[in-house]
Amino acid sequence: MAASVPSVSTLTVQAPAKVNLALSVGPPDAQGMHPICSWMTTVDLCDELELTRLGPGSPSRYAMLWHQEAPAPSDIDWSLRSDLAVRAHLALEGHLGRALPVQLALRKRIPIGGGLGGGSSNAAAMLRACAQLFDLHDDVTAEDLGCLAQTLGSDVPFLVHGGTAVVEGLGERLTPAAAPPGCLVLVMSDTRCDTGRVYGRYDQAGPVALRPDAVQAAVEGNGPCFNDLAQAAMDESTVLRTLAKAVQEISQRDVHVSGSGSTLFVRCDARLEAKTLTERLIDQLDVAAVVAQPCPSSVIQAGTASATRSPDA
Repeated sequence: MAASVPSVSTLTVQAPAKVNLALSVGPPDAQGMHPICSWMTTVDLCDELELTRLGPGSPSRYAMLWHQEAPAPSDIDWSLRSDLAVRAHLALEGHLGRALPVQLALRKRIPIGGGLGGGSSNAAAMLRACAQLFDLHDDVTAEDLGCLAQTLGSDVPFLVHGGTAVVEGLGERLTPAAAPPGCLVLVMSDTRCDTGRVYGRYDQAGPVALRPDAVQAAVEGNGPCFNDLAQAAMDESTVLRTLAKAVQEISQRDVHVSGSGSTLFVRCDARLEAKTLTERLIDQLDVAAVVAQPCPSSVIQAGTASATRSPDA
């Protein structure tokens, strides 16, 4: 008779996309890093991480694949060790000085290189999930998670918490803010924008001072959404510029860029209006487009736990 295999815990967590509703970018510092002030929100377009705790001494293993509902899948052409979720797991192990053996199945919906923070959100979700899965709350404080998040990318500290906030500095200063009313229509370009090249083009235009007042005006509804990187992204990708013009003509609304591109978004007052516009864009432009709703941090922090037999069984 085969020996029984002890149960292990499995946790499924959501890693939401983020949208920069307003983004001001300052001149680079001595290390070449750009301070920002941005009104950010997480939306209900999410990657999904299924994390299983393995037995002591087991090697961790990771798998990345596209979810069947992914609106714009592309090649997953990077090494596992460079993936931000894997890097977050390794960083947490390094911080604790011990192994946290896991099996990760990452099912992606968020487009790659689209300015929606998919990789950063995966890293944030990995930190949250490991803390819960291994009951690390006595070993890793919220401040510890924030410090680890900062080492992984400027969007990761915000995405550890999610919701809506004004994000400043190099991503480390977060002030809760009102979520935008209505819905967003996200339009995915079939081109990727390289973040470094977009920032390079932005710098070529000369230094621009941070505009926190303009960001706050957008939050309060007294000023427009804007993105200091939008023009640089358009200069980097003529495909993106052409698509933005076509979306504007069809929607008759302002079209915005999230992050350094290449995802465009349009704000709509109601879900039915957003759904109708999405269908028109897909039909007339043959692009990937989805309706996205801002989601609060309470949704992001929740994980679905279950007991399962060991994957080695």
